[in-house]
Amino acid sequence: MSEQEFTEQGFWQKLTDYARTAGKEVVEKALWLYYAAQRPDTPTWAKGVIFGALGYFIMPLDAIPDLTPMMGFTDDLGALAAAIGMVSLFIDEEVKTKSNATMTRWFGD
Repeated sequence: MSEQEFTEQGFWQKLTDYARTAGKEVVEKALWLYYAAQRPDTPTWAKGVIFGALGYFIMPLDAIPDLTPMMGFTDDLGALAAAIGMVSLFIDEEVKTKSNATMTRWFGD
């Protein structure tokens, strides 16, 4: 998955359509990556990793269909977690604060 396959519109559409189905953990990880990619000091290689994982997340067809009960987002979570492991230095408190604010708007406290 390349950066060209990631779209901001596709990302936000997938999150708003499936946030409750995907669950807080998947949404939180996706937001961490998204906001880390928005940081100007995140290097190009890290943004490539991030956009690859987020591109996989928004793909309509993936290893486990997202609408599969109880398992649909496990492959997405795996891709997001792998990317987080690679770019964790760029997921700082500011990124987590922005993510938490978005999570609170969507899921409440």
